[in-house]
Amino acid sequence: MNAMPNAPQPAADVPEMAVDLVNRWFAAHARDLPWRRDDCSPWGVLVSEVMLQQTPVVRVLPAWMAWMERWPSPAALAADPQADAVRAWQRLGYPRRAKRLWECAVALVERHGGEVPRDRDELLALPGIGDYTASAVMAFAYGERAVVLDTNVRRVIARAWRGEPLPPVALRRSERDQAEAITPADAREAAQWAAASMELGALVCAARAPRCEECPLAPHCAWLAAGRLGLEEAPKRTQAWHGTDRQVRGRIMAQLREASAPLNVTGRAALEDVDPGQLDRCLASLVADGLVAQVDAHRGLYSLA
Repeated sequence: MNAMPNAPQPAADVPEMAVDLVNRWFAAHARDLPWRRDDCSPWGVLVSEVMLQQTPVVRVLPAWMAWMERWPSPAALAADPQADAVRAWQRLGYPRRAKRLWECAVALVERHGGEVPRDRDELLALPGIGDYTASAVMAFAYGERAVVLDTNVRRVIARAWRGEPLPPVALRRSERDQAEAITPADAREAAQWAAASMELGALVCAARAPRCEECPLAPHCAWLAAGRLGLEEAPKRTQAWHGTDRQVRGRIMAQLREASAPLNVTGRAALEDVDPGQLDRCLASLVADGLVAQVDAHRGLYSLA
């Protein structure tokens, strides 16, 4: 794609004021999301971060609202069976996240009195909590200084600071070091930058159709200055869906979520088009993941775990 008219020349370094430019843009353009509000609990922030993994905001918002109304605290979720959490997950995808969130709630009750800790090591010790989620909770729930690196933030930095169309698939140490250097030392400003750069990547500096004319970093962006090169050659990160094990797993889970009693999944008319070998394989993987339980081997009955 061609550069915009009067595009700036490449700069050796993005100026320090770039972070402030993005933060000011965020103040004017941020979406009003309930997990960003001052009255949102750390638990609400944690739930939102787990739900938002590989799932767009438009799908997460109603699910988050329903989840928080039903389970406003870790103790409330931990008091219910895991199957209820998986059933409530509905079609958000990757139902192991629901299982992990339930396990996390149990751990929070057992280890932390039902409160979400603000210490990184304690967060990382919780089920299903990795470096990104721990950093996001520290920044967005507690206003701590943390380097929050999701795909959107990595893309903003890759383009504006390094002139790359997209960040590499795997996070590099050099990326983390650069993000650490960019993140303000002040905790409040660092938390603002984390949210603002994430929002900029989601709404403006998009992966396939960036709106550079709306970007506050346009005058300083190395990738824009170089003519937005390389985007058309970048690999399309698409994944086949129909007929995959992941789709079949989802169909099995949908049947079990809607059932009021254990089912003979292999005998369901709704799954009769699935190859028996694939169906058995997907059932076995769901059992191995702890999402589904075989309650009667003789009759082939299964239920949510």
